[in-house]
Amino acid sequence: MRIDVHCHLTGEEFESVGGLESVLRRAKEAGVERMICSGFDLCSSERAKTLSERYDELYFCAGFHPSELDKFQDGDLGKIRALCQHEKCVAVGEIGLDYHYENNPPKETQKTLFIQQLELADEAGLPVVLHSRDAAQDTLELLRENRSLLRFGGLLHCYSYSPEMLADFAALGLCFSFGGASTFKNGKKAKECVRQIPADRILSETDCPYLTPEPLRGVFPNEPKNVNYVVENFAAIRNETIKELEQQLFENAKRLFPKLR
Repeated sequence: MRIDVHCHLTGEEFESVGGLESVLRRAKEAGVERMICSGFDLCSSERAKTLSERYDELYFCAGFHPSELDKFQDGDLGKIRALCQHEKCVAVGEIGLDYHYENNPPKETQKTLFIQQLELADEAGLPVVLHSRDAAQDTLELLRENRSLLRFGGLLHCYSYSPEMLADFAALGLCFSFGGASTFKNGKKAKECVRQIPADRILSETDCPYLTPEPLRGVFPNEPKNVNYVVENFAAIRNETIKELEQQLFENAKRLFPKLR
């Protein structure tokens, strides 16, 4: 059984490839039995909940992505908190820091909402799904300062920093997922991280509809079925059999996300 622990299925990107029903059918045919649809604002989180109720194979997480905080309104945290009580909401996410674009929300605004959502996750008894782009040191420092809020674990998705910094994040008890970037020919850092990471801390994702893996790089939209290329790449890098690895990946996901069935 294979799993895509981080995908985005709430948009209209899949209309060009037959719609979501076709995407999920292709995933099932490819052996991808579970998918976690990540929210990035209130609307997408609510949409992800609705999809999880419609499809047995779908679970979701709810939260505000740092680049989407301009949409944040008073009362939204309460609505996210309510979504966290749903039986198929496995985490608060994706949340974090993103300094990549100059027009992103101010850093202090990002940090404030990041901490508030860490507190929300702790109150709800859920892990967090973390996004960090061009903000490695601030992310690490903020998580260290709020380590008490990571009691239920966390996933640093689409990990893109150095192998050395991976050890610093791992010391906080975090897990790590890798997607298409770990298959790219120029993805040396990601490959080295995949090689070094402890077996019980690694998970597989697509981050679809983005970051389509080799050998399909450049194809849009990416789909959950393509997590197979990620898993096969993991096995090659780590010199492990695919069967053993996919079992480990699924066990890791169930341990981090106890609501998964």
